Amino acid sequence: MNKSKLLIIVSFFSIYVIWGSTYLLNKIAVAEIPPLLLASIRFGAAGIIILLIAKLLKKSLKISKRQLLNLTIAGFLFLVYGNGVFVWALKYVDSGFAALLASTQPLFVLFLLRLIDGKKMQRKSIIGVCLGVFGMYLLVSQKQIATSEGMIIGIFMILSCVLSWSYGSVFVSKAELPKNFFVSTGYQMTIASVLLLFWSQVFKEDITTVKTMSYQTQMSIAMLIVFGSIVAFTAFNYLLKVISPEKVSTSAYVNPVIALFLGWYFLDEKLTAQSIVASAILLTGVYFITSRKRISKNKIAPSQKT
Repeated sequence: MNKSKLLIIVSFFSIYVIWGSTYLLNKIAVAEIPPLLLASIRFGAAGIIILLIAKLLKKSLKISKRQLLNLTIAGFLFLVYGNGVFVWALKYVDSGFAALLASTQPLFVLFLLRLIDGKKMQRKSIIGVCLGVFGMYLLVSQKQIATSEGMIIGIFMILSCVLSWSYGSVFVSKAELPKNFFVSTGYQMTIASVLLLFWSQVFKEDITTVKTMSYQTQMSIAMLIVFGSIVAFTAFNYLLKVISPEKVSTSAYVNPVIALFLGWYFLDEKLTAQSIVASAILLTGVYFITSRKRISKNKIAPSQKT
């Protein structure tokens, strides 16, 4: 096996397993650390490390005023709302269940492209949308969910986060941003960290919790920073350069499977028969959407999103 093939395999492992595990890691950490503060710590550390890497690679960190504005908007859509609120919702929703809801992002992107650009949907996309909507209905219409007020709020907020991330994907595909993805990502994460810390204080989150967090939470945050935010994202951008976007986007329906298994194994999250059937239908719908003959030039950023 040559070096490039090995690198591709390792990169796919990163976007499949590492991103799939971020739901579990966030679920563990948010039990002790307030969600907005947690996201601020994670993205602040990752952003600074990524910018340092860019500097070591001798990439220019200079950006224009327009790029700064666009980076702020992207950081808000992806990381402040798209991730910060998502982590908050994990207080009420199982990590595997949340991952399944997040997998509907390609469906949201299709709707937005249709609404904003008037792009027509292909036959496979229409089938995928129908399956996705039906699978989502089966998933959220279960009796045990309908009777849980916190669960309903959590689901609603997660879907709003998916919408925010989806619009961010469309926005980034058109916006003027730094050409180097390390520079772009580093600034987005750093800016988002400041915004998240601001809103954390507005909502009066207890910042002193960082002093009393357990070793398990510390390790979860460290893994989110190093593997979830730096390694997996770097692997994702590498794959976009050497592999077709269709194949890279398969993470959208692999991540939930990983998250479901990890949530069941480590957190004893329960899986109902209806959830399993809904998952199969929903992920089949995502497959139809991401495997259509000609994927849009607008690259769909992954939902993980977390």
